[in-house]
Amino acid sequence: MIYLDNGATTFPKPESVLRAVNMGIMKYGGNPGRGGHNMAIKASEEIYKCRQAIARLYNCDSPEKVVFTNNCTTALNTVIKGILKPGDHVVVSCLEHNAVMRPLETLKKQGISVSEAKIYPYDDEKTIDSFRKEIRDNTALVVCIHISNVFGFVLPVERITALCHMYEIPVCIDTAQSAGIYTIDLQKDRIDYLCGAGHKSLYGPMGTGFLIVNNDILSLPLTEGGTGSNSISLLQPEILPDRFESGTPNLPGILGLKAGVEFVERITPKRIFNHEMRLIRNFYNISKTNNKLVFYNDFENKTSFAPVLSINIKDIESEKTAAFLNNKYKIAVRAGLHCCPMAHKFMGTDKIGTVRIVPSIFTKTRDMEILDYALRKI
Repeated sequence: MIYLDNGATTFPKPESVLRAVNMGIMKYGGNPGRGGHNMAIKASEEIYKCRQAIARLYNCDSPEKVVFTNNCTTALNTVIKGILKPGDHVVVSCLEHNAVMRPLETLKKQGISVSEAKIYPYDDEKTIDSFRKEIRDNTALVVCIHISNVFGFVLPVERITALCHMYEIPVCIDTAQSAGIYTIDLQKDRIDYLCGAGHKSLYGPMGTGFLIVNNDILSLPLTEGGTGSNSISLLQPEILPDRFESGTPNLPGILGLKAGVEFVERITPKRIFNHEMRLIRNFYNISKTNNKLVFYNDFENKTSFAPVLSINIKDIESEKTAAFLNNKYKIAVRAGLHCCPMAHKFMGTDKIGTVRIVPSIFTKTRDMEILDYALRKI
């Protein structure tokens, strides 16, 4: 199997991740924060080490600001549903994932209004101006994807955050596709709420995600219950991370995520990014002579594009292309709308979808050459 669906989840995982997940079950089996015995204490220590690793990756000044969730979607919902109230206005980009748009669609029924800022993929100035024009007096939040999970466009989130702070508006950034390949400095960039997926380019297990709360304004939690702290009170704790972490945490998953983050730190996000971009550009260079292929990115632009590539074959549905690659050549890609109809509407592919190709640090040059050969056969 040639696996090029790393935009959905990375595969394979590093050996260190597999060992860490196993240790979470075989060795650190106690319930963290729910007991004074050695196993529970050790489990709590290991979870804290994962907070430290994520805080280190993003230059966050306090590990307690790192909140574990079961995926990036939960983190986004926590911020969106916890901050917005009837009468509020929110600005999003025109590339947002359904993890943002579906909760907002629900909140519209409660009196929340939503504006979409148009993105100019290769002109940051126009993109910033587009966000500026959508801001209103009652804008309570700006939610913005960092990297398009369909087309790989990179948004200037640092500048968008700076703009919003001029208007005293908090910003929530979706880093599901960028965590592990792009560096964000929370102390410098001051992003208020950073949402991330553990199972993509951080190479952790599925069912892991996180929210970094880099703002004194604490949203309402999605769930309330036992946190292992201040159990005498019936009120949800105010302190971080307890406020957002009710119930027993996913200890094996969190230990696997820690190992994944440490794997990324050893290689460095820059080296991972450069490896994946080299593969994407090499694929483009050998495939651009195939006049049946449709590309949706400006490959001459070297700053606004991440290693996430969408293509199509003329006159063939994206699902058929993906099925052929899977059945005939054992090549795994994703086809369709990728849970992101907004991005497809923006690019005019909402009727046909796209074939998405996303390499990882484990992808080889030969894998991309075989993909080119298979597409030519179609």
